[in-house]
Amino acid sequence: MANRVSSSKLFFLQSLLQCPFHNHHHQHHQLARLLSSTPSSTIAVFDEKPEPTITKLVIAAADSQSSSSSILDFNDVQKLFSPVPTAKLLRSVLNLHMAAFDPIVDTGLLVMRSKLIEMPFVRNIILTVIKHTFYEHFVAGKDLDETGRNVQKLWDAGLKGVLVYGSGYAHDNESCDRSLEKFLEAVESTKSLPPSSVSFIAVKISAICPLGLLGGVSKLLRWQKKDPSFNLPWKVNTLPLFSDSSPLYHTLQKPELLTREEESDLESGHQRLLKLCERCAELNVPLLIDAEGTFVQPAIDYLTYSSAIIYNSKDDRKSNPIVFGTIQAYLKDAKERLLLASKAAEKMGVTMAVKLVRGAHMSSERKLAAKLGFESPIHNTIQETHACYNDCASFMLDKVADGSAAVVLATHNVESGRLAAKKARDLGIGKENERFHFAQLYGMSEALSFALKDAGFQVSKYLIYGPVEEVMPFLLRRAEENKGLLSSSTLDRQLMGKELKRRLKTGLGV
Repeated sequence: MANRVSSSKLFFLQSLLQCPFHNHHHQHHQLARLLSSTPSSTIAVFDEKPEPTITKLVIAAADSQSSSSSILDFNDVQKLFSPVPTAKLLRSVLNLHMAAFDPIVDTGLLVMRSKLIEMPFVRNIILTVIKHTFYEHFVAGKDLDETGRNVQKLWDAGLKGVLVYGSGYAHDNESCDRSLEKFLEAVESTKSLPPSSVSFIAVKISAICPLGLLGGVSKLLRWQKKDPSFNLPWKVNTLPLFSDSSPLYHTLQKPELLTREEESDLESGHQRLLKLCERCAELNVPLLIDAEGTFVQPAIDYLTYSSAIIYNSKDDRKSNPIVFGTIQAYLKDAKERLLLASKAAEKMGVTMAVKLVRGAHMSSERKLAAKLGFESPIHNTIQETHACYNDCASFMLDKVADGSAAVVLATHNVESGRLAAKKARDLGIGKENERFHFAQLYGMSEALSFALKDAGFQVSKYLIYGPVEEVMPFLLRRAEENKGLLSSSTLDRQLMGKELKRRLKTGLGV
């Protein structure tokens, strides 16, 4: 998936810079100018866009390798797509072709960002078109009832679901409380679904703790990394948040301490997360905490790890971890931070549980660093990102095998999937191990999802849900991400088309 940052994200980051925590005027204006000049783009959830040569290699590998020589079999399309009805297969091919056709996507994005969308008549037409195309393809339902029906379909097909409420950023306690209720509703909905059919509940910390506060807390945590004597009276026990190579340029001057009101708001945000963790623990549904931009990620990791210390304790060997953080492998310090956090967790008797992704916000992160005169925190090449992802995956699989960790490999990259699947099989990690999952977005990488499932692994689909108006930003991101013609979506279109032709010939008796 392309690593870009959406216009809505830029808007919220600009708002973040205007909050009371950001009182360093020179840095403030530099960041504001950078963000206002960054072109509108997208946020990726899992993967970066591979280079064209990699795309060709993947397709060639899928065509040439037999099931006996590869752990993932893409040759038997009848078996691969057997759970998918022909009508859905056809709609999927059409939607993926449209998403890959630049003029259609560019025109749609232009209209969505123009004043035309403010006209009720035009808006209704556009929303109707989107609802019956991209919305039905990439969104699991308008509410939990519809989404639950799709969870059942996935379960029948041998897959699981990750419930993802399409929340926005919170800027006050009221919006945080509303988001928490939505997340709790998702947790409660699992009681009416087949046991284990929902593998995780996904949550954004920026939806239950004000975005500006997360930015201020991140500044304070960075300064403490620079100056260990810097006291943060509100700070509780956590795992390492930084490595020696972690970028600290977001905080160039000593920040002011939190006010009493801000400390209270931080405590409220932490209590919301703990309340969510507690209910997840009671219903045995783990929580995936998404990563966000480096500007606020230290605070997100702080809240995540402090909660994991409570809910991922190894005291009860029979229980699985509840709190999963996220490591973004496109960051240069990703592997070192993962190693440090894992080592500390092991010493504390805590199960290290993470979702591993390639990352998001690549363009904005690089531009921000360049504007401030610092080296980019992102790997210089896509090959370095692939290598980091695969190394981190290998490290975590070793930890899963010895019982000290749990991992969700969220990837649309076929080669990463193949390497991880082979190592997992060599280590004796299979479907019966609840501490190892693969994950892909709903509506994307169907061939990879089914191939991993057929190879004997637990596979989940990220199921975002909500009314079409509320998930519009998500749909815009999905449309733009597909413009890159990712190896996985190219493979899907190729293999789905092949299966459609086979079914047509069978139906005609040819």
